[in-house]
Amino acid sequence: MTRADDAKAPSRELTGQAEDYLKAVYELGRAGDGSADAPVGTNAIAERLGIAAASVTGMLQRLARLGLVTTERYHGTRLTASGRTMALQLIRRHRVIESYLVSRLGFAWDDVHDEAERLEHAASPELIAKMADVLGNPTVDPHGAPIPTADGKIDERELESLATLTVGANARVAGMGDRDPSLLRYLAERGIKPGARVRVESREPFDGAIVLTVGRERQTVSPGAASNVRVELATAGAAREASSRATPRPAPSRRRRSADS
Repeated sequence: MTRADDAKAPSRELTGQAEDYLKAVYELGRAGDGSADAPVGTNAIAERLGIAAASVTGMLQRLARLGLVTTERYHGTRLTASGRTMALQLIRRHRVIESYLVSRLGFAWDDVHDEAERLEHAASPELIAKMADVLGNPTVDPHGAPIPTADGKIDERELESLATLTVGANARVAGMGDRDPSLLRYLAERGIKPGARVRVESREPFDGAIVLTVGRERQTVSPGAASNVRVELATAGAAREASSRATPRPAPSRRRRSADS
C-alpha cells in the first residue's frame, strides 16, 4: 500500500452531506441482507441521517445525476461502482481517524465516532495515508470494523450476530457498531470487545437475558445489545480450547507421605 494509492480519489467534489449519503447507502445495504449492493429505502436513509424523508429524495436525485447511485421507485437506492468507491474512501477515512484517536491520542473507544464524523470530511488523502502508516496500516478499527484499503478493497464477510447463537456455541467477538457510546460502555463493562472469546451458557425464554462466559467470567447481556455484536464461530478445536480455559481446573490433590518415606 502506498500513499499514492490513497491519493487516487474521484475528481468530483462533494459536500460533506452528500458524502454522508453515500456512506449511509453502503452501510444500510450491508446491514440489510449482508450484500454491499442491497437496495436501501428512503425512510431508512432519513432515519440514519436524522433528516426528513422528503429531503432525501432531492439529494438522491442529485447523486443519481452524478452517476453515484441508481434509484428505482418502490425498490430503493443502490450505489454505482463510482459511488461505492467514494463510499469506501469515506469509510476508510472514518475508521483510520478513529484508530488514530484511540491509539495515538488516548481517546476512549466509546468517544471517537462523533469526532471522526467531524474530521472525515476535511482530512486529505495524504493525511489519512500518513495516519495509516504511523499505525502500521491496521485492517480493523477499534470496534472491529474492517478498514478498506487505499485501493478500495474491504473484508465483506458476513458474520453471525451474538444474539443468534445457540446454547453451547463458542465464538470470538469480531466487532460491534460504533454509533452508540452507551452501548459500547455496556459491552466493555462485560468484557465484550473485539478479540474476546465467548460461550453461550443459557438463554432466558421470551427474549430474555443471554448468559455468557466471557473469558473466565459469567456475564449477562440483553438480546438487544447482543444483536449489535458480530462474532466468528469457533472451530471445533478452538471451541474445546476455549471451553477448557473457561472451566476452572480443580487443584491437584496432595498425597500424604508415609512415616517411613
